[in-house]
Amino acid sequence: MTNQNTARVVIVTGTSQGIGHAIAQTYLNNGDIVIGCAFSPLNKAPLAQKMLAENPERYFYYSVDVTSTEAIKQFVNEVEILFGRIDVVVSNAGKNVFKGIDCEESDWAHNFDLNLRSHWYLAKCARPALQKSKGVIVIITSNHAFSTMPGCAPYNISKRALLSLVQSLTIEWGPEIRTVGIAPGFIDTDGNQTWFDSHADGKAAREKTIKKHPVGRIGRPEEVGDLCLFLTSDRAGFIAGTTIVMDGGRSAIMQDEDDA
Repeated sequence: MTNQNTARVVIVTGTSQGIGHAIAQTYLNNGDIVIGCAFSPLNKAPLAQKMLAENPERYFYYSVDVTSTEAIKQFVNEVEILFGRIDVVVSNAGKNVFKGIDCEESDWAHNFDLNLRSHWYLAKCARPALQKSKGVIVIITSNHAFSTMPGCAPYNISKRALLSLVQSLTIEWGPEIRTVGIAPGFIDTDGNQTWFDSHADGKAAREKTIKKHPVGRIGRPEEVGDLCLFLTSDRAGFIAGTTIVMDGGRSAIMQDEDDA
């Protein structure tokens, strides 16, 4: 899909599993060079090991704690030293911090360090390289940024803030750097399967969730990767400063029948 004559250098955070892993695979399939990172060390990241074995010259993996600004800075510096450029940043790393609005201060701080500050600081560190390449930033937020459920704070609050981060990056760093957001809904990852399995009847919980989606299924991780690839291509050059919801129509439902 890319129009570049040479492979782009793409940073993707949170690539050890789930959506991040699928995004990395999508860019590799497109012929790009992918530098992935996640909190897990390589010896505890089997999917990253497999990806490295299959793409020894185009995939690179780092263990990075993105709650540490110093770790982010070092990671970006190493990428620039090794490759001399950065064309795309997909800021995906994060996790569910579902503690409720009465959460402890430590939960609040950890959530915002991971689910908000890390995205801002990664973009900040990559800015000089992206300005040179006229690059693109994609920030992965969540449909919880638009509407949420009891007990999902403070996660949903940080995800809402990412909508404003996308806007501010766009209006302050454009036109050299284009920024867009993606807000996935229920995506079929191992983490979500663990949530299904936590119910007394995991199969029933899964079927109930599927029925809440007008498209009749939940999302696939590779679909998020495909959207990232499109949004970072020249074909999407007029899309900026906005966050696209991909939730199978879930957010179009005002009220579930079993909640009435």
